[in-house]
This record gives sequence, C-alpha cells and structure tokens, in this order.
Amino acid sequence: MTVHFVGSGPGAADLLTVRATRMLNAADVVLYPGTYLDPEVLTHCAPGAELVDTQGLDLDRITGRLVAAHRAGRDVVRLTSGDPSLYSALSEQTRRLDAHGVPWDVTPGVPAYAAAAALVGRELTVPLVAQSVVLTRTSARSTAMPDTESLSAFAATRATLVLHLAIRRVRELMAEIEPEYGADCPVVVVYRASQPEEAVLRGTVATVAGLVEEAGLRQAAVVLVGRALGSEGGGESYLYDPARPR
Repeated sequence: MTVHFVGSGPGAADLLTVRATRMLNAADVVLYPGTYLDPEVLTHCAPGAELVDTQGLDLDRITGRLVAAHRAGRDVVRLTSGDPSLYSALSEQTRRLDAHGVPWDVTPGVPAYAAAAALVGRELTVPLVAQSVVLTRTSARSTAMPDTESLSAFAATRATLVLHLAIRRVRELMAEIEPEYGADCPVVVVYRASQPEEAVLRGTVATVAGLVEEAGLRQAAVVLVGRALGSEGGGESYLYDPARPR
C-alpha cells in the first residue's frame, strides 16, 4: 500500500481535484487536519473509512498511524490543508516514512492564497505593477524563520506579498513594510476562503490592522499585500499584444 498526501484545498468540498476525490473514496484510512478543514470535505470518503483528526497529534504519532495502516495493507490518505507544497510538514512526514520503508506520493491541491485571490477577483501579477509573488509567513509561536528571509527584505522587492500565520501580528507587520509599500497600498485579508464562515476585509497598509482587530480574527486567514490588488493601473501583457511578432 502507498500513503497518499493529498491537498484538500482551501476548504470547500467542491474545490478538491477529481483525483483527490477518487483517492478519498478509495481510502481505508483518512488522516485530516480538523482545525482547518470544512467537515463537508470528508463526505468524499467511503462510508466505512476510518477517519482520524490529527489536530491533537504530533508528527511521530501521525507517522505511527500511517505506518500501521500501511503494514496492515490499508490504503491511506493524509489530507493537508491547501496544497502540500506549502506549510504542510510534508518533508518531515516523508522523511519518517522513508525511514520505515513506506512508499508515498503527493497530489496537489488549491492553495489558500489562490482561493483568496479568486474570491476578490484579483490577479496577483499585473503587468508593469507586480510580476512576482512572495509566499511567506511570520514567526511568533512557530518555527523560526531563516535569517535571510526577513519581511523587510521581501518588502524591498515591492512584489505582491502573501502572508500566512500573520493575522495576530498584522499591526506590527504593516508598520514594518509601510516604508516600502506606502500607507495607501491595498491589503486584503481573507478568512477561511471558500468555507461557510469566509470573510473578506479590504483596507490599506495603514488601516487593515484596525479592521482585523475589530473583526476579532485570530487564525485561518491569509493576508495579501500589494499594488496589484488595486482596481486601477497596470499595463498590457506583451504576450497578447497584436503587434507582437507571431
């Protein structure tokens, strides 16, 4: 048997890939992150599947479940929120599985930042405004950030910023990036994108902290920062220019 790491998307049960739904329907055991997952996603599971909420388990206990299921000849799906390539602890879990000789594979999912951008109808890479996206996070009660990955260094690029695990520190983070982005730079905060509780806050570097504090948001939100989020400005893509040689 193989352990399948499967991106569950931002939350909505109909934002899983077709492959992901097929895997869930065929799995004997499904481990899922209950903190971030809309329970409706689990309706794709087979009626007799064993469902394990991992929010109270450390990585060694999670690995123990995966290894035990594999050795029992049971197909396993390990759901991750969003896409496994971002903040999913994929590397730590697969290292442990490799040590036990357990095969695994990965199925991508819709990342939360993509769902957030879709919800507000914005392209994050607008010609002549921003052509790069920085996906990063902050460090408070989480793993330390590498010394070379400071927020101020990323802000100097003035690329579109996508901040994860940042909602509790929005005020200090906006103060840190304001010298580069400006007080009037658009900021969008999306809470639980695509889930029933979803909420969108639209502000600027100067105002968004107050909006977040007033709304009482404390987790499960992504913060988007950048001029590309504005409703005006930007150039035309050279790729579609009728004057471009074909």
